[in-house]
Amino acid sequence: MSKEIKEFFSTYTDFVTKVTSDPSIDLDALKNSFDDIERSSSIKTPRLLTAALGLGSETGEFVEIVKKMFLQGKPPNEDNIFHMKRELGDIIWYWVTACAALNLDPYEVISENQEKLAARYGEKFEIERSEVRKEGDL
Repeated sequence: MSKEIKEFFSTYTDFVTKVTSDPSIDLDALKNSFDDIERSSSIKTPRLLTAALGLGSETGEFVEIVKKMFLQGKPPNEDNIFHMKRELGDIIWYWVTACAALNLDPYEVISENQEKLAARYGEKFEIERSEVRKEGDL
């Protein structure tokens, strides 16, 4: 590797460290963040962390199968559909874990999502409504 590239990465690594939050690079700060959240809310931080990491990884596994089917010739056969089914089961497990961590009723989460999307789209999807949203519509 050239000297210039090494310098670039060294400089960039220093920059990344400067713009990273303390809890992201320091264990004591991370512990304090956990403690602050536990003290000031009803959030169950270990469960929420488990859910967030699990949702990300299991969703990635589902996406991997879809990617291979659409882009790499993996067949859309029973085995691969069953594999996706199992990954979706893992995703729902972590989703319910997230609901539990946040003291949310899964039914209410789904209902809120349905209300939000109905307000955005009405009875039919329109691309304009997906790209231009009303204020407060996340």
